[in-house]
Amino acid sequence: MGRRCPRLAAAPVVLGLAVWLAAAGVRAAEPDAVTRGEYVFRAAAGCSCHTDFPNDGPALAGGRAIDTPFGTFYSPNITPDPDTGIGDWSEENFVRAMTEGVGPSGKHYYPVFPYTSYARMTREDLSDLWAYLSNREPVPRRNRAHDLWWPVRWRYLLSWWKWWYLDDTGPVSDPARSETWNRGAYLVNGPSHCGECHTPRDLAGGRDRSMMLAGTADGPEGELAPNITPAPETGIGKWHPADLTWLLQTGLLPDGDGVQGTMAEAIDEGYSHLTAEDRDAIAEYIMSLPPIEHDVE
Repeated sequence: MGRRCPRLAAAPVVLGLAVWLAAAGVRAAEPDAVTRGEYVFRAAAGCSCHTDFPNDGPALAGGRAIDTPFGTFYSPNITPDPDTGIGDWSEENFVRAMTEGVGPSGKHYYPVFPYTSYARMTREDLSDLWAYLSNREPVPRRNRAHDLWWPVRWRYLLSWWKWWYLDDTGPVSDPARSETWNRGAYLVNGPSHCGECHTPRDLAGGRDRSMMLAGTADGPEGELAPNITPAPETGIGKWHPADLTWLLQTGLLPDGDGVQGTMAEAIDEGYSHLTAEDRDAIAEYIMSLPPIEHDVE
């Protein structure tokens, strides 16, 4: 009687395991992709808005209240739970949500979800981020309905909003600039979405492009977001680039005070985990921008 090939003998076991994993809603992913995706996740401030830190909510399970001039939004569950999270999404569903602000059913997402910045990310980073999120712990927690001013509830208006405000050209680079500068530009304008919080918005909720990163009194959750252009009087023009990289690493300001609120979370969950080279790149890019004097105190 001939010997059985070990590979053939193991095939039913492997197939059975794959079927079980699929039934359990677990996605197999390349380990390197998951590792790279975790880094993208950190560059995106740890997606901290999706964790209800004020109420000790489970990681990435949503339910966090985000106060805005248009009402209160509640962040959704982005764990891979198939019933209440994104466990039944495909990668294409995820990429479309991140770059177009459209859900699997075709529903438009409100721009409190910063897809206007994520649209500048590379497909490779989006795929890796998907691999990482797909391998997180599933948490069954249903999403909470937004409490919005009544005209804002008309989601069909968002298609017009996107026509005016959403730039879906993808990542851009400036060949006249250094590789470090371009890396910083990618991080600031893409995954790190700095302009979403630090830029004033107009009456329709779109970012004022002429005031990019100049600060606003109506930041996330009603917090003040300071001017981070290199303006000498109202911005960070008197800082050294090393002050900014130190802030991103530790949360400490040049005067020794510490940042608070959502920025502290973004640093703890995200930017402090970046490489020193990436934090330097962010500082190089931001300190090169045109200074905008805008007092938001």
